[in-house]
Amino acid sequence: MAVQKIAEYTATGRRKTSVARVRLALGVGKWMVNGKDVTEYFPTDSVRGYVQQPFQMTDTVKRYDVLVNVHGGGPMGQAGAIRHGISRALIQADPELKATLKDAGCLTRDPREKERKKPGQPGARRRFQFSKR
Repeated sequence: MAVQKIAEYTATGRRKTSVARVRLALGVGKWMVNGKDVTEYFPTDSVRGYVQQPFQMTDTVKRYDVLVNVHGGGPMGQAGAIRHGISRALIQADPELKATLKDAGCLTRDPREKERKKPGQPGARRRFQFSKR
């Protein structure tokens, strides 16, 4: 008995302290993020739209099933990591999409991270109030 292998593309996306492992498989557009449906994991429409942006840019909505494992950071950092990972996986599936995704800024890893707190200060840049006397 022969087992048919479905085309599957994997990629890693990162933003801030979030890391997302994304798997795309040809399908009907089903989304799972950490074992939950995408509407359950990201309840707001704006975040869901941000995550689905690579598919909308390349007209591949409902063509792939998406399975994501993401950890670290907050909701927006995780959404950015997922978006980055989906973009990288789409390029593996179809290298001709690279120019479209690059122009949209989906392939650039957002490197901004929280600046560390310095000793003798209440925050990264905030200083205690100066007193002359």
